[in-house]
Amino acid sequence: MNPSFSLCVYCGSRPGLDPQFAATARTVGDWIGKHGGQLVYGGGKAGLMGIVAEATLQAGGRVVGIIPKALVEKEWALHDCTELHIVETMHDRKRMMAERADAFVALPGGIGTLEELFEVWTWRQLGYHDKPVGILNSGGYYDSLLSFLAETVQHQFLSDWQMGLIQTAAEPAALLSSLVQAAGMAPAARLDGI
Repeated sequence: MNPSFSLCVYCGSRPGLDPQFAATARTVGDWIGKHGGQLVYGGGKAGLMGIVAEATLQAGGRVVGIIPKALVEKEWALHDCTELHIVETMHDRKRMMAERADAFVALPGGIGTLEELFEVWTWRQLGYHDKPVGILNSGGYYDSLLSFLAETVQHQFLSDWQMGLIQTAAEPAALLSSLVQAAGMAPAARLDGI
């Protein structure tokens, strides 16, 4: 069965300190699976990456993992993925993730998550794609970043329209539903009530 949408999730290969981060990753994976969706992610089984993937599979969703050869051992590739693609470079990984996704969302994570988020946001503002991008601000994790970004607007290094390309929310269901609907991939009625 074909998935009704494909959501790329960027998140940490570590679980983070706050248990809420892991709970949010589980909720995101569960939501994707229960809505007949497909997760596209970095292919690891550690940290939030593994949690979101396992939750998606357990809820009946498809999981597409994309991981560079050099990281197969370091991130312990999740071989239970519906599809696991082992690629040569990080550039290949990010390109393939972007191609396979209808929308993107960043959960808490480190430098890799931030780099992926900023790259896909930059690509959108340059017109390389027109796919929705979101930040799931679980437990206020991204509060400081969002405050800094507001300062970049005040200093005129970033425009309001560029900030408008990013959707942010603290609760998963509303943000995920909004991203999927903005991608034109699922009727609103199907997404309500779960």
